[in-house]
Amino acid sequence: CRLLKEQKTAIITLFELTTVLFNLLPLDLLSTNRSSIFSGHHGQLSLTAVFLDEYRDRLFLGGKDILYSLLLGPASSESKEIYWPPLPGNREDCIQTGKEPQTECANFVRLLQPYNRTHLLACGTGAFQPMCAFISVGHRGEHVFTMDPTNVENGRGKVPHDPSLPFASTFNGGELYAGLTADFLGRDSVIFRSMGGRSTMRTETDQKLLHDPKFIAAHLIPDNDDKDNDKVYFFFTEKASEPGDREGAIHTRVGRVCANDVGGQRVLVNKWSTFIKARLVCSVPGPHGIDTHFNQLEDVFLLRTKDERNPDVYAIFSTISNVFQGFAVCVYRMADIREAFNGPFAHKEGPDYQWGAFEGRVPYPRPGVCPSKITNQPGREFGSTKDFPDSVLQFARSHPLMWRPVYPALRQPVLVKTNIPYKLKQIVVDRVEAEDGQYDVMFIGTGNTRNNLFLPFFSSPHDFKQQALYVGSPAGVAQVKLHRCETYGKACAECCLARDPYCAWDGSLCARYTPNSKRRYRRQDIRHGNPVLQCVDQNLSEDIDMTEDKVVYGTENNSTFLECVPRSPQATVTWLVQRDDRKEEVKLDERVMSTEQGLLFRRLFHQDEGVYICRSREHGFMQTLTRLTLEVLQGETVDELMARSYRAWMPCSAYSRGGSSSQIGQSRTWFKDIMQLIGPSNLPHVEEYCERMWCNDKLRRKHKSMLEKHRQAQESARKARSKSSGERNRTPRDLSAWEE
Repeated sequence: CRLLKEQKTAIITLFELTTVLFNLLPLDLLSTNRSSIFSGHHGQLSLTAVFLDEYRDRLFLGGKDILYSLLLGPASSESKEIYWPPLPGNREDCIQTGKEPQTECANFVRLLQPYNRTHLLACGTGAFQPMCAFISVGHRGEHVFTMDPTNVENGRGKVPHDPSLPFASTFNGGELYAGLTADFLGRDSVIFRSMGGRSTMRTETDQKLLHDPKFIAAHLIPDNDDKDNDKVYFFFTEKASEPGDREGAIHTRVGRVCANDVGGQRVLVNKWSTFIKARLVCSVPGPHGIDTHFNQLEDVFLLRTKDERNPDVYAIFSTISNVFQGFAVCVYRMADIREAFNGPFAHKEGPDYQWGAFEGRVPYPRPGVCPSKITNQPGREFGSTKDFPDSVLQFARSHPLMWRPVYPALRQPVLVKTNIPYKLKQIVVDRVEAEDGQYDVMFIGTGNTRNNLFLPFFSSPHDFKQQALYVGSPAGVAQVKLHRCETYGKACAECCLARDPYCAWDGSLCARYTPNSKRRYRRQDIRHGNPVLQCVDQNLSEDIDMTEDKVVYGTENNSTFLECVPRSPQATVTWLVQRDDRKEEVKLDERVMSTEQGLLFRRLFHQDEGVYICRSREHGFMQTLTRLTLEVLQGETVDELMARSYRAWMPCSAYSRGGSSSQIGQSRTWFKDIMQLIGPSNLPHVEEYCERMWCNDKLRRKHKSMLEKHRQAQESARKARSKSSGERNRTPRDLSAWEE
C-alpha cells in the first residue's frame, strides 16, 4: 500500500469535544479490507485532479496526459482511460522556452467539472498552452468515457499555464468561475467568468483588488430564495496592506462577486463591479491580549447542511513565522461572513494615512450588492449592474476591503498543532449522527516534511452512500472506508473509549453504528467515553492483557527508546519494570523520561535490563499495551565487534572487492559472534538489515558472480580430490556456510 506506507497519519477530530489521533498503518487498512488502491494502467498516475460523481457512481481522475473513469466500489474494479497529450508542437515549443520536459511540458489536467447530464468539462495545462475538452460520460448506469481529440478549445482563463500554480474554480449554470494567474509568466492574477451565454468577466488590474493572491477555493452560495442574489465566494491569501503589518505579511481573505454581475456601462466595462473582500482571522488568544495568528490559508471545505444558504466553512491555516511551525483549523459561520460584508468599508486617505472605517456617505445601491428584487425600491429599479450609477462603481473600485474581519466560531480554532514533523494540507469533514448527538469528523491530509513527502487530498471527495474517503497523491488514489471499528480491540471498554461516532458495541464486538437502527443493544458514548457506565457487565478493574512479548536491544551508555502509544490520547500511561518476580513503577528523572510516544533512556546502564510493561488507564479501565524485554549489550563488546566488522566487512562487501579468504573468514567469524550476542530468535530481522545495508543491487550482482566463480573453483577442486582420494560428493564447508 504505497500511499499509506509513505503517509501513516490521518487525523479525526470530534468538533468542540476532543481530538483523536489515529495511526493508519498499511497493515491495519489492508488486513481489515478497509482500502483499495488504483495507480493507473501504467504505474505512476501523476494525479492532479479528482471529481467524485455520486449521481453516476463514478470517480473521475486527471493526471499527466491522462484521464480515468472508475466505477465506485473497489477503486480498481473497472476503469476506462483516455490519453490526452498536448496539441502537436506544443510540447516542443514549451521545451524551447526553457521549461522542464517532464514536470512542466505536458498536459496536466487541473479541472474536472460536470458540464451537463452526459458530458464532463476537462481542462489541462497543455504544455503551457491551456486547453479544454468535453468528455462524454453517458447517462446514469452507463460506463461511457470518450473524447473527440479534434474538438479541443482554448483553456486560457480556465486553468493556469503552470501546473505548479494554485487556482480555484466552480462551475454553475454553464459558466465557469475561476481564480488564477491567466498569463504565461504567472503574473496576471484575476477572477474570471467564462463560458455560458454572457460576456467574459474579469477583475480589474489593480493591486487594491488582488495583491499577489493565492487562490484556494471557490464556491457558489445563495443568499436567499432569489437566484439574482446568488454570490460566488473565493477564499485566498494575498499580501497585506493593513495597519501594523510588516513588509511581506500575508492575510487570508474571503472575497465575493454577484453571479449576475455583467460589469458597468461606462465604468468597469466587462469587469467585476460587485467584488468586495474581508479578512479571515484564525488566531489563538494569548496573554496580554497578544494573539498567535495563523495567516497562511492551506485548504477550505464547505460542510453543506440542510440549509444550502448556511454551510459551515472549515479552513486549515499555517503560520508564516520563523519562530515555530504551527497549523490550526478554524470554523466560520456564513452569518458572520455576511455580517462583515454588511459592515463598514475600510478606508485610507492616502499613503501616509492610517486605515480606518469609512464614515462618509455610501452610495446607493450599496456597493457589493446584487441587482435583484431586494435591491430595487419604488422608482429606483436596477435590471443589471449596467444600470448602477457610476458613483457606485467608482466607490466599489476604490473600497474593495471591508473594515471588520471575520472571526471563527467560538473565536478560536477547533484544532491546533505546533512543532510537528508534518504539514496539515487538506481537509474533509463528515457530519455524523451518534447515539448522544451530532458530531463533525475531520479527516486531514498531511505532508511529511521530514521525509519531504506530500500526500494531499486533491479535491477531498467523499462518498456518504458508501461511507468512503478517496485519498489522492501523484502516485495514485486510494479508497478508504470511514469506519475502522474492528481495529479498536475486542472489549466493550475499548470500543467505548475510542469515542468514534462511526462505531458502537453491539454486545459481542465493536461494529459500525447505524442511526435509527432497531437493535437495542448498542453501547456508545462519544461525549464522555466512560466504560464504567456503558459496559456495566464488564469487569473493568482487571487489567486486560492481550500483548505479545517483544525483545528490544540497547547498547550500554547509548540512548534507547521503548515505544508505547495508547489508542486514546486521554489515557494516562504508566511504565512498570519487572525484575525476577518483582514489579515496580519506573522511576523517572533526567536520564529516564516518559514521552507521548514512549519511554526514553537518554543513557542506558546495564542495570536497566528487565521486562518493561506499558499500561494505560482511563475512566477506571486499565489495559496492558506493550510488554518489552530490554537486553543491554555491553559497550566494550559492541565496540570490539564494530571494529572487527570494519576490518572484515560483510560477505557482499568482501566479495565485491575481491576480498581474500582470510577477510571472508574474519567476516564470517564476526557474523557468528553478533548472532551469538543477540540470539537466534531475531535472525530474520538481522539478515534483512544486513541485506539492506550492505547488499545493494550492484554489490549483490557482484556477490552472485563471485560466488559462482567460487563454486566452480570449489567444484573443480572437489572433483580433483575425489578422483585422487575417492572422495564422494560432498559440499565444501566454507561454501555451505556462505550459502546458509
